[in-house]
Amino acid sequence: MSRITARRRVARYTLGERTSRREDELTVEEPLEVRVGGTALAVTMRTPGHDIELALGLLVSEGVLRRRDDVFGARHCAGDPFEGSGEYNVVDVALAPGVAPPAATAQHALTMTSACGLCGKDSIDAVRSRSSYEVAGDPVRLDPAWLAGLPDRMRDAQAVFERTGGLHAAALVDVERDEILVVREDVGRHNAVDKVVGWALQQDLLPLRGTVLVVSGRAGFELAQKASMAGIPALAAVSAPSSLAVDLANEVGLTLAGFVRGASLVVYAGDERLTSADATLEVRA
Repeated sequence: MSRITARRRVARYTLGERTSRREDELTVEEPLEVRVGGTALAVTMRTPGHDIELALGLLVSEGVLRRRDDVFGARHCAGDPFEGSGEYNVVDVALAPGVAPPAATAQHALTMTSACGLCGKDSIDAVRSRSSYEVAGDPVRLDPAWLAGLPDRMRDAQAVFERTGGLHAAALVDVERDEILVVREDVGRHNAVDKVVGWALQQDLLPLRGTVLVVSGRAGFELAQKASMAGIPALAAVSAPSSLAVDLANEVGLTLAGFVRGASLVVYAGDERLTSADATLEVRA
């Protein structure tokens, strides 16, 4: 039985019609504890599936991993039965010899909600990691019309959203090849991005030059940070970015577009990468 979705009994009310009772399909949300060398790093609420990718992507965002060779191994392991942890709700990552473990200040063994990948951090300065990959010099060029069409292409590739309506998605797109390399879904937008980055690490693709990260929903600071840490030069969001995300994008040279939907988009940073634009493109300083 799939652990990505679950069925629950619901009552459906429609004005002027008889109440109906039926089962509805919901997105599963469960905790995942990420350990490094047996030491707890974080607990995040996520949709089960691609958990190893999620753990690896989180470690890229934390600045622990840079390439596939930094990982000796990663596996699901049994949780503490007295804590009620399930067999598939703990991932332990073993670092390769010579790879420094997370700093003690980064080990935030607490619950992060599915809405926020930064909960529990002491301050914004603590997560403003310096990326190993510089994105400002990435020469990729982006056609506005092509960029505006990416969310629909991502939506078409989502496997579970149509069944539940309760999942965020992230997609990694190769610009030159005009190809969606991977799509991941999760109840948390930051988890979906971590799964994408973790997949790329496993494929030894970092830094992700010449790509666009497409995300459903808004683009907060944490998503801009994750894109920068993976060497992704452009981030396209269906909804609005936050002010801190725009500040970071300008700081590191990331192209950041929001409200990317239909025939329009708003570019908040890095508009120099866009090719000729028509009236549907709005650039905000």
